[in-house]
Amino acid sequence: MSRFDLREVTVRRDGHLIIDQVTATIAPGRCTALVGPSGAGKSTLLRLFNRLDDPSSGTVSLDGEPLTSLDVLELRRRVGLVGQRPVLVATTVYEELRVGVPKLEREAAAELLTRVGLAVEMVDRPSAGLSGGEAQRVCLARTLAVDPKVLLLDEPTSALDPAAATAVEETLCGLLGNGLTAILVSHSAEQVRRMADDALVLRQGRLVESGAVAAVGYVNGAQA
Repeated sequence: MSRFDLREVTVRRDGHLIIDQVTATIAPGRCTALVGPSGAGKSTLLRLFNRLDDPSSGTVSLDGEPLTSLDVLELRRRVGLVGQRPVLVATTVYEELRVGVPKLEREAAAELLTRVGLAVEMVDRPSAGLSGGEAQRVCLARTLAVDPKVLLLDEPTSALDPAAATAVEETLCGLLGNGLTAILVSHSAEQVRRMADDALVLRQGRLVESGAVAAVGYVNGAQA
């Protein structure tokens, strides 16, 4: 199980302060939600964990090692990202699952599909014919293929219709709690209460509240 530590992390972009002196720990084997109003810095903070962004100052560490000391490609195998909208890059589901693991066997691909709640018969389906919910779960399976220790979830159901969103959320909930560390950005307090163990509340780039979800006022109707 993997743990992140942030120490006095600040991000400035084009003269604007996006993240302001955040110090926090992402506990191993738990799901931590990043919450707060729009523009609070949630997605920017999420991007630091796999170096899609780097802090202007301060340190982000994974299991005690500063991220800047790690190979970026290896880091992104350990820390997988599932974005808001599914982005498919191959012509079939099987080839999609092999993007990060070119030697992935069909049996392993079938196991991945089962793991994300899809039928094994989908392995030969064209990627272009998938529904939004199916495509998002294929993207999740593609991420899982490289055996990440951490999942970054950036509004993973926001672009889906309600039925597909429910299916994807249920799939994610089934994966959490099995040693994976997860970091979730969500604008839905209800989703955070269903999925997350802990929450960090950001407001104008500053960490203003943190703790177990049940104890965090922002998630439970109070203002931080």
